[in-house]
Amino acid sequence: MTDIHAVHHLGILTRDLDGLERTYRSFGFTLSPRSRHLMSERPGEPPIPGCTANLCALFGGSYIELLGIVDESAPDPWHTRSMPDGLQILNLETGDAAGTDRRLAAAGLRTSGVLELARDVDTEDGTRTMRARAVHLDPRATPEGFIGIAQHLTREYVHQPRYLGHPNGARGIGAVVIVAAEDRLDTITERYRLLLDTEPVDEGPRRVLTGKDVRLELIRAADVADVLPGEPVPAPSYLAAMTIRVEEIERARRIVADSGTATRSTPEGFFVSARDAYGAGLFFTAG
Repeated sequence: MTDIHAVHHLGILTRDLDGLERTYRSFGFTLSPRSRHLMSERPGEPPIPGCTANLCALFGGSYIELLGIVDESAPDPWHTRSMPDGLQILNLETGDAAGTDRRLAAAGLRTSGVLELARDVDTEDGTRTMRARAVHLDPRATPEGFIGIAQHLTREYVHQPRYLGHPNGARGIGAVVIVAAEDRLDTITERYRLLLDTEPVDEGPRRVLTGKDVRLELIRAADVADVLPGEPVPAPSYLAAMTIRVEEIERARRIVADSGTATRSTPEGFFVSARDAYGAGLFFTAG
């Protein structure tokens, strides 16, 4: 059984964190308070204050990270300033970052080694320090985005019960849609096959890889118009969209529509364009 068992989080990067926060609150997401990052640059080094801060839409397992560059003059140990804005980060979850790193290295994947992450968070018992470990894949080999594996060390400080209830009824991330350039599809598929230790299955235009609590849907760039009609195509390969599971489709749709954002019906629910969601297409489905 693979040591990677879920989506840890998806990250949307912006230089306008205030605007990103307003938009996702208007979609009916409850967000955790803004928190500044402390990050290590190399394995074994202590975390240092970085140039980013975040807020999160938390679901008890996975979460959406709203990530902003908030101080251009601060250190950038994880090279966030090199990323374009939009849906840029996919982190899968492991319970053993060091073990996962060894397995991936043995499979021939280049990684950062195990890095330390910390940030102070407000809890009902006062300020506490959230800690995690992360392994980044070599970004030169992941044209679709910045891909990593993360391990919670203090999950209780992240997924606090008071932030898990959302007006739109959001319950979790159901799937991630990844667009792959035609000449990269097989390579990208093989990488996720190694990560998840599972075989891909074709479902129409989607090449799907699944795990316990993770579903990755790869589509060819040539099929974008069919799967994501009218959507922007920011790169040959990219993280395109996510599926949000909600309790009631109509309640979620009403909240999004009341924010003044257009929605499009889908067979399973509705869709919000990446143009209106800071670069992340949002499918909403019941579940």
